[in-house]
Parts: sequence; structure tokens; C-alpha cells
Amino acid sequence: MTIGVGQRLRCDFSLAEGLGQFLIWLVLVLVTFGLALFVLPYYFLKAPINKTYVLDSQGNAVARLSVEVGFADILGHAIIWLVLTILTLGLAYFVYWQSVVKRLMNATVTVPL
Repeated sequence: MTIGVGQRLRCDFSLAEGLGQFLIWLVLVLVTFGLALFVLPYYFLKAPINKTYVLDSQGNAVARLSVEVGFADILGHAIIWLVLTILTLGLAYFVYWQSVVKRLMNATVTVPL
């Protein structure tokens, strides 16, 4: 299914979900001494996308977005960017987020309801 003329997107990701995710990742970053920051963008950005629905012209949900990316893909990509970030003294991390957005958008499909 593709998004056509007259269709819109609606995200049902709540503030409470965002705060909960932030707290969980804060703990993970502290426990892993910052290494969790390299998988954080995937899960931070994936959650709102997975709570997004495609609406028809009347406002009825007809499909939802689903990011289909596995942990092995995430880990492989994160390790490469970890090395690049170390070599560039942290500067590559800013470009890493855009790379993650691209990978997530390319892995997003619509699932009919």
C-alpha cells in the first residue's frame, strides 16, 4: 500500500511514551558508559514511526507504518559508526543520526488494518 492523494499521516505517540523511553535510555546510557548511544537513534526514532497511521480522505485509519529493521542490522551499522565517531573525535555522531533516519525510512512499510 502506498500513500496516495488525499491521504494523511497521524502519529499517536504520546508524551508519556516519549518520557518513558527517555528514562529507559538514560539508564541504559549510564549503565553502558555511553555505548548505548549508538543504538539509541534507531529505537528513539522507530517508536513514533511505528505509532503512525495512514488516514484516508475521511480521516479513517486504513494502514499503519511499520519499521522492519532487525537488531543485527542495527548492530552492524552502529559498530561502523562507532569506529567513525572515535576516528573523528565525536563529529561523525551528528551525521550518524541522518544516516539512521534514512535507513529507517527505507525500511518502513505500510501494513493494512
